Amino acid sequence: FDCCFSTDVLDEDMYRSYMGGIVKQLGEQFPDSFYMVFNFREGERRSQLIDILSEYDMIVMDYPRQYEGCPLICLEMIHHFLRSSESWLSLEGQHNVLLMHCERGGWPVLAFMLAGLLIYRKQYSGEQKTLDMIYKQAPRELLQLLSPLNPLPSQLRYLNYISRRNVGSTWPPADRALTLDCVILRDIPNFNGEGGCRPLFRVYGQDTFSSTNRSTKVLFSVSKKIKNLRLYRQ
Repeated sequence: FDCCFSTDVLDEDMYRSYMGGIVKQLGEQFPDSFYMVFNFREGERRSQLIDILSEYDMIVMDYPRQYEGCPLICLEMIHHFLRSSESWLSLEGQHNVLLMHCERGGWPVLAFMLAGLLIYRKQYSGEQKTLDMIYKQAPRELLQLLSPLNPLPSQLRYLNYISRRNVGSTWPPADRALTLDCVILRDIPNFNGEGGCRPLFRVYGQDTFSSTNRSTKVLFSVSKKIKNLRLYRQ
């Protein structure tokens, strides 16, 4: 969908017409096919895409477009996405087509999930090469515009989890505690007007004392008192 490569928001009528035109093209190019659409949506509200494509008997599955502000989703959802995609594309007796769509700002997570699917199905190998290939489909500046933080290190780490799925006995890997050794700042931003900044670090995660509550909370935070925050200069 070309709209995934843009920050513009179409009004309801234009968006409906745009989607109708795409459905028509799909029907002409892939007659007698069945479609499943994965949509990476914004917020919790019902997606307009579902209302439109349901008129064409298309299955739409919604996923969030971020996790705690990072263009990733949790491993459980990644696992569900990969298994659902593989099952749909491998179904015998009919020609199934998988479509991926994102709402405004969702391009980084769509790119990551597509890379994960290609690696999961062994259609591509190499996390960095696969992710670079997909990001080249959109203008280079789009990623910087949509994600204030560089998502590539985290996305590459998660792609490595996917590529190693056959090594371990279980996948996705079970939750386990990790130790944060250090934080490397490649560049020092000028936040104080004097060529430096005082970074404040917070670590978010699930409550380890609750087996039912999957929401996240602050596990660690540096004190907000300025005297406790070290000044880093450019």
